[in-house]
Amino acid sequence: MRTSATTESIDDLATAHHARLSQRIAARTAVITVVGMGYVGLPLACAINVCGFPTIGADTDQEKVDKLLAGQSYIKHIPASDIAAMVASGRFSATTDFTRMAESDIIAICVPTPLGRQREPDLSYVVATAEAIAANAKPGQLVVLESTTYPGTTIDILVPIFVAHGFTPGHDIFLAFAPERHDPGNAAFAISAVPKVLGGQCARATDLTAAFYGSFVDRVIPVSSPSTAEAVKLTENIFRAVNIALVNELKVIYEAMGIDIWEVIEAAKTKPFGYMPFYPGPGLGGHCIPIDPFYLTWKARQFGIDTRFVELAGEINSSMPDYVVSRLEGALKQRAGKDLRGARILILGMAYKKNVDDIRESPSLRLIELIEAKGAAVDYSDPYIPQIPRTREHPEFAGRKSVALTQEHLAEYDAVLVATDHDDVDYANVVRHAPLVVDTRNVCWRFGVFSEKIVKA
Repeated sequence: MRTSATTESIDDLATAHHARLSQRIAARTAVITVVGMGYVGLPLACAINVCGFPTIGADTDQEKVDKLLAGQSYIKHIPASDIAAMVASGRFSATTDFTRMAESDIIAICVPTPLGRQREPDLSYVVATAEAIAANAKPGQLVVLESTTYPGTTIDILVPIFVAHGFTPGHDIFLAFAPERHDPGNAAFAISAVPKVLGGQCARATDLTAAFYGSFVDRVIPVSSPSTAEAVKLTENIFRAVNIALVNELKVIYEAMGIDIWEVIEAAKTKPFGYMPFYPGPGLGGHCIPIDPFYLTWKARQFGIDTRFVELAGEINSSMPDYVVSRLEGALKQRAGKDLRGARILILGMAYKKNVDDIRESPSLRLIELIEAKGAAVDYSDPYIPQIPRTREHPEFAGRKSVALTQEHLAEYDAVLVATDHDDVDYANVVRHAPLVVDTRNVCWRFGVFSEKIVKA
C-alpha cells in the first residue's frame, strides 16, 4: 500500500500524471495495451497501431497470440495483410503475460460480458482482467473499459479493485468507460468514422480518454460520468432489440392475415420522416442485442423497477426460432406432404449475421436444437463457418462441418432453411436444386430469385 500524503501533494501528483500522459498521447509515444483480442479488441488494436501508437495485444489464448505474432488473422473481415502490416511496423507485440501491463500508459479492456444461466450479468472476465491490471499497474495509467455492461460497473466494480491495490482513482490512476460501437463486417463504418462516447471517473480521466480516442476517431462525445456512458451503450442496443421485436411480432400477425411483412416494410420506409426500417429474422444473435437488454433489467430490479417493455421484447425475439420451425414444419407438410420427423434439413447460414464468421448467440444453433428435437436430421452450410466451434450453450454441436452447396447435396435435402443472408451465396442455384427453400431473411427476393419453392418465414 502507498504511504499517505497531503491533499495538496496528491493533487500536485495527479496534475503531473495528467500532464505527462497528455504529452505522450499528443506525441503518440504512449504505449497502449488492448486486453482481449477478439471481435472488438483486435480491430481496436489495429486502429490504434495504424495511427502511430506502440501497441500491445493481450489475451489469455496463446493460439491467438501466436497467430498475431505470425502476421495471421483469425477473423474473416480483418485481412491478414492488416495484421502483417501491424507486426512489420515494429510497434506491435502480442502476449499472454499480464505483467507487461506495467509497460503501458493506457489499457483498454475489451473482454466478454455474457449472461449467466438465469440471465444475470457475468462480469467474471471484467473482474479477472481488472485484478490482473491492478496487480501490475503503475501510477499515472489510464484504464478504459469498453465491454458493454450495466450502469455503475466502472464505479462499483473497477474503482474498488484499484483501491484494494493501493491506488487512488482520479489521482494516481485514471478510470473511464468508452463503449465499443463496432459493427463487424460493415466496411462503411470503420472505427475512426464512428463517434466515440466516453465518460471518465473524474474530469482528468475524461480529458485523457477524449485526447486518446480523439487521436484516431473523428469525433468524441464526452458525457458526465462512466454510468452515463454505460447507459448510452445499453440504450442503443435496447432500441434495436425492441424495434426488431416489434417487426417480428408484426411478421407473425401479418402472416396470419396473408400480408407480406417485407413488402410492408419496403413501402413504409419510403416515408421520409417518422419511420426507421427494422427487419424481422429467425431470432437475435451476436454478443450485443440478445444480451445487453438483460443487463439493464437486472440492474433495474435493484431499484425495484420492472422493465416490462424490454423483457417483453426479449421474449418475442427469443420465440422466433420456434416460429420459424413451425413455418418449416407447415411448409414441408403443405408443399411435400412430409413430416419434419425423418426429414433432412439444411440450414443455410450459421453466423449470427451476414458476411461475418461470428457464431456467438446465433439463432441457427437454437434452430438446429429445435429441428433435431422433432426428429429431423440437420446439416448446415456456411462459407464463413467451416466448422462449428465449441459454444457455451451448445457444446454438442462442436466439430460439425459445413456442407458444400453443390447440386447433388442440395437435392438430398427435403428443405433448405435460410437463416443467414450472406452475400456470397448463389441463391439462384440453391432454389434451382433444392425441393423447398424456407427464407427467414427475404434474401431470395433481394437477389431477384423468385419461385414457388420459396416460403418466407
